[in-house]
This record gives sequence, structure tokens and C-alpha cells, in this order.
Amino acid sequence: MTENLDQVQTQFGRTAAAYATSQVHAKGASLARLLQAAAPQPDWRVLDVATGAGHTALLFAPYVAQVVAGDVTFSMLRTTAELAAARGIGNVVPAGADAQALPFAADSFDLVTCRLGAHHFPQVAAFVAEAARVLRPGGVLAVVDNVVPGGRKKAAQAVGRYVNAFDKLRDPSHQQCLSLYAWRDQLHEAGFVLQHEETLREALDFDSWTARMQVPAEDVLRLRVMLAQAPAGVVDFLTPQFSGDRITFFLTEALLVGTKPARPVDAPQR
Repeated sequence: MTENLDQVQTQFGRTAAAYATSQVHAKGASLARLLQAAAPQPDWRVLDVATGAGHTALLFAPYVAQVVAGDVTFSMLRTTAELAAARGIGNVVPAGADAQALPFAADSFDLVTCRLGAHHFPQVAAFVAEAARVLRPGGVLAVVDNVVPGGRKKAAQAVGRYVNAFDKLRDPSHQQCLSLYAWRDQLHEAGFVLQHEETLREALDFDSWTARMQVPAEDVLRLRVMLAQAPAGVVDFLTPQFSGDRITFFLTEALLVGTKPARPVDAPQR
């Protein structure tokens, strides 16, 4: 886990500025949908896990009492603080925080959010369990992350492995995109009650996608080949489109909202 933490800090430490201006992260459709689905309240205290450049934290800030913007990469936290100051937002508090070992007391937040960060976590289950721990009874976990095909069918599993390999070649800190089936299991095992689920397709420009992570030229070529020679199932999922030297393709994002029961699920009614 330490090796992955070092990878994340190195990779995102040198790309923080790019994430501050990334249209996918700053204005992607799932950002607005996350706000709507989470339905934040004015008195809420919110924790945004793996905040990156702080786009989610800054979006939620006007609607709640406080947002703690947590991340393991301090250059990202500086970017978050700079963006908050530039926008005159005073209730966002940057904080160093490992998603799998959150440095916060139990029952201390009303909402935990995490957008496009969970595929970097070595153990998503640890993150979901930590979210359950720091949420107050009745609190909300709202997650957006890229997902891959999954389930029991071997063909779908093979597509998922290919897409994860494609993502990891672009970003060595990438761990694994889960399937929707796996996300449902993770939430259930941590005690959450799933309240909302949807998927969104995000169009990506290949050159911008690779430039944001400063991918070496030889790996950019390998990624192009992986798209051009992708098996049929992967083509159906990523739907790459080639126009001269320009490539576009699609990733699928899942938005899931779960609540922590106000009392144990098996507790008797009185």
C-alpha cells in the first residue's frame, strides 16, 4: 500500500495544475449529478475523499456548513486552497487524508463524497468501511467512479481486465475500476443501503487524456495500438473513433448513493 501511495503522490504531484483545468474533472456531467443526487443540507459537514484539485469540494461548499477536502497529495491540496481563495470560498478545509485510513473521528460527517478517485485505492473495501465509520447514523456516501463490465460472464470480465490494463498503462497509480456489481457488493458489505444508482458516458479526447498524465511517447503509441487493435467487446465498451490522428473514446462512470442506517439494520422496531 505504501508503494501505491508513493506512486499517487508522485504522479499527481506533478500533474496538479493539469487537473485544476481538466474539463472532465472540473465540468464533467457526473459532477452536477453528484450534487443533485447527494442533496446536501445547509447544516451538513462534508468530507470529500481524494479531492484532487478540489472540484467536488468547491461545488458542494456553497450548500453546506463545511467541506473537508482530503487528499494524500499535498500539491493537490495547495491547488484546492488556491482555487477556493480565488473564488472567495471560505468553508473548504484542505486536509491530508488517506482514503483507507481516514484521520477523522467516528460519526463526524453527514456526507462523504469521492469522485473519480476510488480506482486509485488498493482496497476499495477499506475506503467504504472508513466512510461508514466517519459518517453519522443516517449519513450519506456519494461516489462517482469509472466502471468496467463485470459479473459472472467471462467475456465481460475479459473486457474489464483489458480496460483496466489500458488505464494502468496511461497511469501507473491506477489500481482497478470495479464493475457496478462489485460496487453494490462493497456498499452492502459495509452496511450501506443503496438509494440511487446511475451510469453516465464520458467522451474523452485521447491526446488530452494522455497529456494530462504526461504519458511518455512510447506508452502513448502503445495506448493507440491498444485502441486500434482492441477486441470486439472492448470496442463496444470504449467505442473509439478515429479521425486522422485524432482519437476519441468513451469511459463509463457510475454514480452511487448509499445511506448509513440510523440504527442497525437488524435492530427490532419499538
